[in-house]
Amino acid sequence: MRVIGGKFRSRTLRSLKGLELRPSSDRLRETLFNILGQAVQGAVFIDLYAGTGAVGIEALSRGARSACFVERHAPAVALIRRNLDSLGIGREAEILAMDVLRGLKRLEARHVHADFIFLDPPYAAAEEYENVLEFLGDSPLLAPGGRVIAEHLKKCPLPERAGELELARVVTQGDAALSFYRLALAA
Repeated sequence: MRVIGGKFRSRTLRSLKGLELRPSSDRLRETLFNILGQAVQGAVFIDLYAGTGAVGIEALSRGARSACFVERHAPAVALIRRNLDSLGIGREAEILAMDVLRGLKRLEARHVHADFIFLDPPYAAAEEYENVLEFLGDSPLLAPGGRVIAEHLKKCPLPERAGELELARVVTQGDAALSFYRLALAA
């Protein structure tokens, strides 16, 4: 696994052995960041169920102002820390070693406004998608004009609406899909 673009382009990231993590493929991350384009520069990025940290690290590599990694699995938290250290990423990254909803509540209490929130729970955990999307749809965490992006199985579509979030676009690649949500426009 490697960083696709930006200042850390082609740098290798470590992963855990076995099936404990299912990192986003290089190709899918490339598609994601090609879609996000220049909007990543200067953005606040939140990587939920961060795993290896590859998505948040890619955002930092492409100019994000900051990235917050939320991951509760202790070996994955240590892995994210190692990947950040290997690239010399410091203050612009924060790791919250806790359950995703607890981490989101902590960020909300600190009045964080994220431009991008990426979530990639285990594909089989359908309730995780619903719970997090519902929370984000009722939370002020997403900045105006921001996007929530969920990676999921193509054969398991996500809801069209979750609170104030509305599905704006779905991009498929192989068995995976990226669903892009935005805040609903006031009528």
